[in-house]
Amino acid sequence: MNQYRKHAIVTGGGSGVGEAIALKLADESNLVTIIGRRENPLKNVSNKHKNINWKVCDVSKSQEVESCYNDIRSEYGNINIVIANAGIADSKPFHKMSVSDLTSLMDVNLIGVFNTFQHALKDMKADNWGRMISIASTAGLKGYSYVSAYTASKHAVVGLTKSLAIELADKGITVNSVCPSYIDTPMTDRTIKNITELTNISKEEAIGELVKLNPQKRLIKPIEVAKVVSWLCNENSSSINGQNIPIAGGEI
Repeated sequence: MNQYRKHAIVTGGGSGVGEAIALKLADESNLVTIIGRRENPLKNVSNKHKNINWKVCDVSKSQEVESCYNDIRSEYGNINIVIANAGIADSKPFHKMSVSDLTSLMDVNLIGVFNTFQHALKDMKADNWGRMISIASTAGLKGYSYVSAYTASKHAVVGLTKSLAIELADKGITVNSVCPSYIDTPMTDRTIKNITELTNISKEEAIGELVKLNPQKRLIKPIEVAKVVSWLCNENSSSINGQNIPIAGGEI
């Protein structure tokens, strides 16, 4: 462990924003362990950098996260940084949404953050240093039509971030969330597909509707999120705590 700056966990690290964050932190001489439900994407990202390891884990299951973290500690040492990036999205009119739809979103988007933070806490308390960062969304700061359950889950993450930051403020641990608008990732591709199916507009028109939300008239790049996360992880951001930082080109 002495050759690395810190040991970071990145959930949902097999693609998109999680991949960008993992590579950025690894480039900065951190040891990174990426977590996800599918082995092949994790392996592919791990193969891109010598500082990245991987573990299969379902973050919505507390006991599975606890066991996974125990294995990670035994192999790579204490956990200093947790990036709770794993998330899912679904879009449909509210009257067509089921309790099961809501529960599925909450299980990953909220319970997953809860689990990944809680089971790393003992390491951070022992070291009197830690960084907990959730990848929320502008949907945690405002409302959007057709994604009421997703928006509710992200508002919950923002609330968790604010409360936990106060609770841990005197323990050398900061807790923040990053709140990007629509990002150029596979998750947004799925959102675009849903929009086309719901509204019968073309893919190009659907992309245009998302881009219009950003005053800069573009999708956010994954590396932009990764750079903000990297800054929050370093020593110079130790007074940044309990913040929910938009990356949205002025939308928020």
